[in-house]
Amino acid sequence: MLMVGMISVSALAAVGMSMQFMMIINIFMTLYVVGGNALISRFIGQGRKRRASALLFSLGISSISLSVFVSIAGYFGSENFYIWMGASSDVVFQGSMYFKIISLGVVVIFIDNLLYNSLSAAGDTTSSLYIKLLSALINAFLNYVLIFGHFGFEAMGIEGAAYATVIAYCFNVIAYFILIQKVKSKLNIIPIIRLKDMKRVWNVGWSAAADRAISSASFLVFVAIITSYGTVGLAGYQVGLRIEGIAFMPGFGFAIAAMALVGQNLGANDKERAYNMGIISGRIAYIFMGSVGVIMIVFPEALVGFFTSDKATIEVASDYLILVGLAQIPLAIMFVYSGALRGAGATKTTLKINVLSLWFLRVIPSYIAYKIGYSIVAIFIIMNIETLIKGLIYHHIYKKRIWLDTKV
Repeated sequence: MLMVGMISVSALAAVGMSMQFMMIINIFMTLYVVGGNALISRFIGQGRKRRASALLFSLGISSISLSVFVSIAGYFGSENFYIWMGASSDVVFQGSMYFKIISLGVVVIFIDNLLYNSLSAAGDTTSSLYIKLLSALINAFLNYVLIFGHFGFEAMGIEGAAYATVIAYCFNVIAYFILIQKVKSKLNIIPIIRLKDMKRVWNVGWSAAADRAISSASFLVFVAIITSYGTVGLAGYQVGLRIEGIAFMPGFGFAIAAMALVGQNLGANDKERAYNMGIISGRIAYIFMGSVGVIMIVFPEALVGFFTSDKATIEVASDYLILVGLAQIPLAIMFVYSGALRGAGATKTTLKINVLSLWFLRVIPSYIAYKIGYSIVAIFIIMNIETLIKGLIYHHIYKKRIWLDTKV
């Protein structure tokens, strides 16, 4: 995003919008990832590594099959996605070029997501740390080379950013395959397909996928509302969202920890320890995210200045950061407790909470505010209120402990 921001505001908005489309792609990955995580973590908790490894093989076949259809739809529908979102002609042109290339790499994105989540569910996040560190360095270097044209390569602009991303994902998949071939790996690949286990994965996964689908639809509508404020408003929102991602990372990390530890302890039939793992993960997450939130509130313009020099974009992104900085603690609670519930297999509960919250507390009020004529800041305020209320709801549901009895 830093490098793309040097090309133009339109390029920045185009790459930012592509992440909304990746949310749609994540719907299909959720079908097998969430249910697979819940089941793999329980198998590991029960000491059944071979059963978990056989499930990984079945999930791999499913992920590759799904990726083919998604890749075709993404490649031929990329331009229409941007038009539907109401983007300007420049954003549509650059965004469709970028997303067509990303679509060709969907198969490696699917496999990477599966292996990353499966190893995390088995309790191995350290290996992924090293793989992702190397991948990030490769991606950054290739961005520099391909976007601007260095070391004899032609400057490819936004297309270079897409190629760099796909190549980095290819590296991830190769590294993961080398890892899981080792005997001491938390998971291996055992070519056995158990339809009974896949059915169990589906029973958990369909509601998680429905949750992701409806949530993605709500986010797309939400971004479409922001797009109505113009390219500057859209670019400011996307830049602010990327910076907020720095605060997201601890939340995502400890959500994965909660998911794995809750599932493993439920597999070991230790409900009290499973409950406590979520509580501890949540406390650490909101300390981290709350601290980053303070930085976003105090130094918003300095942070945004790394991405763009456009004054109007800086103003919008700074307003966004100040407001979301105030909501980092409830956001941390939402991340971790929803992750814990998914690790327990309680995906129907998260489906209900997310659907009702996103549509009735975020999208519909934002649309009304836009129609009335409020500024984009009002949209950001509504978004934060929704985050606060949803965090309180997840806290209440978690404390009730009913989710601990979910059958997978």
